[in-house]
Amino acid sequence: MRFLRVVGVVVAIIVILGVVQLVRPVSQPTLSAVSSQVRVSGKAPSLPWPASGQAAVAVQGIGQMGAYGGQQPVPIGSVAKVMTALLVLEKHPLLLGQNGPTLTMTAKDAAIYQSIAKSAQSSVAVQAGEKLTEYQLLQALLIPSGNNIATSLADWIAGSQGAFVQLMNQKAKALGLGHTHYADASGLSQQTVSTAVDQLKLAEAAMQNPVFAQIVGQPQVDLPVAGLVYNYNKEVTHDGVIGVKTGSTQAAGGCFVVAANRTAAGRNVVVMAAVFGQSTAEPLALAITDGLKLVDAAAKQVHSVQVVGAGQAVAQVTTPWAGAQPVVAESGVRFLAWPGLQASIALKGAAPKPPAGAGSSVGQIEVKLGGQSEKVNAHLADPLPAPGLTWRLTRL
Repeated sequence: MRFLRVVGVVVAIIVILGVVQLVRPVSQPTLSAVSSQVRVSGKAPSLPWPASGQAAVAVQGIGQMGAYGGQQPVPIGSVAKVMTALLVLEKHPLLLGQNGPTLTMTAKDAAIYQSIAKSAQSSVAVQAGEKLTEYQLLQALLIPSGNNIATSLADWIAGSQGAFVQLMNQKAKALGLGHTHYADASGLSQQTVSTAVDQLKLAEAAMQNPVFAQIVGQPQVDLPVAGLVYNYNKEVTHDGVIGVKTGSTQAAGGCFVVAANRTAAGRNVVVMAAVFGQSTAEPLALAITDGLKLVDAAAKQVHSVQVVGAGQAVAQVTTPWAGAQPVVAESGVRFLAWPGLQASIALKGAAPKPPAGAGSSVGQIEVKLGGQSEKVNAHLADPLPAPGLTWRLTRL
């Protein structure tokens, strides 16, 4: 009898434990990304870097392709006027077709011109009483690269040269230009320093402003007193060149930041290059030549690349009873890119409730590379079963 009672008790315990196991809550499936980044495979681009100085090249909206020369801060000459113009347009925004406020040149502005012209710096003739709009002043700053115009604009915007320089450095910090320091508005000072990488980043930001982009793309301008003046960037309007700025001083050597339209994989792209510190007999001409070589070479490296393939595992649904079940992209994603770039993958969705069949929706992935972005649906590659009886009874 005792034996039967013991057996009965054991059986009862087993039954109770079994019931408890069956009614215990089941863990919900979890959804997790396989990876948050995808690297474009292949050999890094080979580019025709200049023999000296430093350089960098990028494709607008995609990313930096490469840099050369150590990227230590060096004098940048009149390339500094890109920041000056950007601050003017930030303080007094213009739309295309607008001229902005009109400024009357003072005796001080005329004296600044006379002083700068005598020292053989780049200057634009002005006289007291002359009226120039904001747009004309920006043309005079960026096309014939008037150092006196930079000084006059700095006084107008900030009240003094020192206050304007503070604004320049604050903006540089805000843009993440970690190796850039401004000491003046024109770039004549050899204490105004930066790197090719930083100035390329700045130029790309400036070219997003339609008015800035329009002005630096003009080969010449007719001003009231100065008359017809020409762009130091003589390549503008030739071979797809659309800007941005030259610079040349004894301390800086030849400096050139360029943006040009090119065709890659049947699409228009804007390729940008910066070349600093050229010091031959004709430093600016060499900087321009080297910059254009970089633009052409970089454009040839841009291809349509499959970043995510249709059916590629991009995530997984995990359960204690079935392990990890792959989640795949329903379609592929192609971007303009080159080897070495990394695309990010962000997963937005939720694990389906089991049982769920193959093809059940999980949500979307958003793939980004530079300014390129695409959303793709994702689904289960295989069925997600419900927890079986054996697993429910034997789980710990």
